[in-house]
Amino acid sequence: MTQDAPGEPTIRNDDEQDVPDVPDATTDATKDAEDPAGADGGGGAGPGPDRPEARLERAVRAAEQALIEFEIALETFRVEVENFSRLHHQRLGPMYARLDELDAMIAEARASRSGDPEDLRKAREARAMVQPMPGIEELFHDWLDSDGLSAEAAAMLTDQPVQPPKRVRPTDEARKLYRDLARKAHPDLAQDDTERARREEFITRVNAAYGRGDEALLRQLAEEWAAGPAPKEPRLSESEELYARLEWLAQRKELLTLLAKELEHSAIGAMLQMAPDDPDRLLEEIAEQLLAEVSGRESELARLVRP
Repeated sequence: MTQDAPGEPTIRNDDEQDVPDVPDATTDATKDAEDPAGADGGGGAGPGPDRPEARLERAVRAAEQALIEFEIALETFRVEVENFSRLHHQRLGPMYARLDELDAMIAEARASRSGDPEDLRKAREARAMVQPMPGIEELFHDWLDSDGLSAEAAAMLTDQPVQPPKRVRPTDEARKLYRDLARKAHPDLAQDDTERARREEFITRVNAAYGRGDEALLRQLAEEWAAGPAPKEPRLSESEELYARLEWLAQRKELLTLLAKELEHSAIGAMLQMAPDDPDRLLEEIAEQLLAEVSGRESELARLVRP
């Protein structure tokens, strides 16, 4: 079954049950939070909240539940798109490859018969479309270069010792900066666990910079340590925290909506939506069309190569 609400992912439910539309609770909850005289509070029909933040907290919880349902729906659709894509590749990939091969053979046969430069160009382009291979450098990265095997790769393959990297010799200034930072920021000088963790993370960066002989980075780290830790942000009130949570939930919903649209508008997503209840039948129909195209191409090629 499908969800038709704008921005909601389309879902096929194998139990033949419709997945209910996910309400946009992040928006509704924000309105409720900003309007304390809304459904429950206006006209004095019911008892007021125990505290001012109670209604806002309920709005946050409702928005969280709505977002969870939306994420479940989106993930369900994403998995279905991924599975359909895999089936599409497994069942139809060989047919697409055969069509590409036949197109190249037909173009080459035409070029062979005509000798026309334009036909020869089209034949080269058609052949290039058939399973293009990556370059040697891309396949083997740093193992191969224009002269063949790199020295490191040759040493590994012949069990010879690999030449160690060139030794870094830090400058006198780099050594001085390193010693100063090590003395000032050593983790053993920490007064509590939080400060120790900060110092350990900082010293790790200092050691890495010194190991590379990076004098400029050591200067930057010295300035960073002299500036001290970043000031802690002031603690928010309960209401401010709840409003911030609502805002985050709304932003998260917008992001997920964009992801859902991308899935729906993708080639596989759009194909899946054409037959959400029976995607296997859709694959069979496409396969029949491709087989017919293959048959037509083979007949055309037979005519071109006939003596």
